[in-house]
Amino acid sequence: MNTTSAPRSTCSLAVVSLCFGIAAWTVLPFIGAIVAIVCGHMARREIRQTVSEPLAGDGMAVGGLVLGYVQLALSALAMLALALFGAALFGLFEHMHP
Repeated sequence: MNTTSAPRSTCSLAVVSLCFGIAAWTVLPFIGAIVAIVCGHMARREIRQTVSEPLAGDGMAVGGLVLGYVQLALSALAMLALALFGAALFGLFEHMHP
């Protein structure tokens, strides 16, 4: 007996989250990360709440979330490092010219 189930449809927000998570690392560093995070959370909620016809794409949504959050964290660390470097450089120049 061969029983095949119909393929599940994929949540489009999960695809958007993954695409923008990848874009956050290539062409849209900050904006892509924000879009990936927002769409990833919305996709996971939509996947959990769909009862009648279960949606696929939870892994893509999680992938977009991870890519977005890591990019956002590294961007924040880079901005902090630049601010500290700028403050140290400004302090160095301040001591050179009394």
